[in-house]
Amino acid sequence: MGKIVQFFKECGAELKKVVWPSRSDVVSSVRVVLISTVIVAVILGLLDLLFVTGMNLVF
Repeated sequence: MGKIVQFFKECGAELKKVVWPSRSDVVSSVRVVLISTVIVAVILGLLDLLFVTGMNLVF
């Protein structure tokens, strides 16, 4: 039981050392991820359309 208590005390001590990002940092990071995801999805959708159209022309 003593090791479990020690573990949680050490976890709390480590979490106090963490430098958490500010709200604006998180918002800007989320914005970058969402925009990147949309761009990649559009590119993959266009490539898929291109390949399907090419396959329909061949077969």
